[in-house]
Amino acid sequence: MHRSLWLEEALAAEDGGSAVALTGVQRADVCIVGGGYTGLWTALRIKDLDPGCDVAIVEADICGGGASGRNGGFLTTWWSKLGTLIKACGEEEGMRIARASEEAVDAIEGFCAEHGVDAHFRRGGWLWVATAPAQMGMWESAVAECERHGVHELKALTLEELHEHIDQPTHLGGAWEPRTATVHPAQLARGLRRVALERGVRIYENSPMLSLRRTGPPRVRTPDGEMTAGTVVLALNAWSAAIPELSRAIVPVTSDIVATAPDHALLERMRWTRAEAIADARLMVHYYQATRDSRIVFGKGGGTLAYRARIGDGFNHDPRRTAWVTEHMHRILPATAGAEVTHSWAGPVARTDDGLPIFGRLAPDVVHGGGYSGNGVGPTWIGGRILASLALGRDDEWASAGLVRDPGRAFPPEPVRYLGGRVVREAVRRMEDAEDRGQKPGRLVSYAAGFAPAGYARGGGRRRRG
Repeated sequence: MHRSLWLEEALAAEDGGSAVALTGVQRADVCIVGGGYTGLWTALRIKDLDPGCDVAIVEADICGGGASGRNGGFLTTWWSKLGTLIKACGEEEGMRIARASEEAVDAIEGFCAEHGVDAHFRRGGWLWVATAPAQMGMWESAVAECERHGVHELKALTLEELHEHIDQPTHLGGAWEPRTATVHPAQLARGLRRVALERGVRIYENSPMLSLRRTGPPRVRTPDGEMTAGTVVLALNAWSAAIPELSRAIVPVTSDIVATAPDHALLERMRWTRAEAIADARLMVHYYQATRDSRIVFGKGGGTLAYRARIGDGFNHDPRRTAWVTEHMHRILPATAGAEVTHSWAGPVARTDDGLPIFGRLAPDVVHGGGYSGNGVGPTWIGGRILASLALGRDDEWASAGLVRDPGRAFPPEPVRYLGGRVVREAVRRMEDAEDRGQKPGRLVSYAAGFAPAGYARGGGRRRRG
């Protein structure tokens, strides 16, 4: 399998090998399917609440092998999506969850310090920028929503203030959120795995779930074994789209990333030296960070769609999309024109209609959570709390959180979803290419692009339906 730069580095730093695969007939109090951030945070939270609970994780690949070890390393809050949270959860609950997303950044920093996890945590803040004139002011409604609720964590910048953070002529305006950090995502995932093992969580890697029995004591079957549990937690994120009840609520799409060779002098010329995470305000978002060893890691969303939730090798790497992302990096960051690209990879993103995850119960003893829409490094800490409370049958603020909701049917069934998704994706590409050239896209293109789900930070701010 094609691994990310993050996973290559994290695995090279480890002493031990993979955990064993699931074999034979096993039992646990709670079986978690999925060994990414959500599954690992859920396991650790259960151990906090009930230290005697027997928890097992069943992972198809290795812990962190999916999106948790392939993302851009942005540890962001949900303040930019406050309006969407309030719409989905109500005003009081939306504010509570937004505050919890800020708490998550502090909690992850504390976790890394307490357990000696070198996840390269750096609190450099987040820049939400316009890289085309049509994107100017996209942050204004989010800033206003925060200010209406007495929150001043997100503020607009002047052009001069923006260029103090990164000096590139393509960056025309932006907003600043100082609470955000960047991390080495695979080091965080593998650190969570290590601590979970130390806490007594059993982890079975290279054990894909082949079937799930929901009735009676639920049972997970893998190629070489089966696990019967009191409760099963499905922490599958993009792979959740294969579950019938979630197939019209979650769409798996790729996000592709390239990484340059270390070059501190290049970052100094760009005045990009304070570990800022940066994302622009387009639907097919560009996101980029400067790593601790002075690489530029540059990603772009919206690469391809999965048909019937089939997440194949193209979701790990595609040379054609690597060239596409590299071209966009040179366009958005002109200073990188001569930079050497040393690594490239892709990963699956679980997109929902409003950009927020969905949690719930599929059967009395089967719970699920996922759909972070490209913004999961921090919010999975919240997801772990929600799923732990659901799995343990607790009556608390997390079991009744506003994100525990009916998945609905926001997207059409297959094959309409896939075919329609390709049409919408092409419309978004044409619209944003026209905007990059300073041109106005055609009405039909704009109309079709308006059916795209919420972007990285936006709750559908530019969606034009009619």
